[in-house]
Amino acid sequence: MKNDVILNKISMIERCIRRIHEEYADTPSNLKNYTKQDSVVLNLQRACEASIDLAMHIVAEKKLGLPQNSRDAFYFLENEGIISSSLSNKMKAMEGFRNIAVHDYQELNLEILQKILDNHLVDFAEYTKTILRY
Repeated sequence: MKNDVILNKISMIERCIRRIHEEYADTPSNLKNYTKQDSVVLNLQRACEASIDLAMHIVAEKKLGLPQNSRDAFYFLENEGIISSSLSNKMKAMEGFRNIAVHDYQELNLEILQKILDNHLVDFAEYTKTILRY
């Protein structure tokens, strides 16, 4: 089921995560540097958007339903057995963070951002590997 759209979206996600690692470098104090912080947040947004695009593409290609919002796309992948319930929930949470970053940047909590960077970037790798195995 791997086509150019899927491979390109996965490549985009991987590139964004690499950039986040380069800028963050597992050093929380790097988030105090606004240029690094902006780069990290922008690449996290892009990785989230590419993940959503990937889910929407698969849902459309497999005719799994008509998502009313981004979260629905992950639900359809879960319902079809393409991703686990746990992974679906992780990706939905990441989409929620993206919404905060995009629409309410002033309220962006750096502690939450740090927790995502320290504990949840691996969720993107799990997602892309799961899609590639499908």
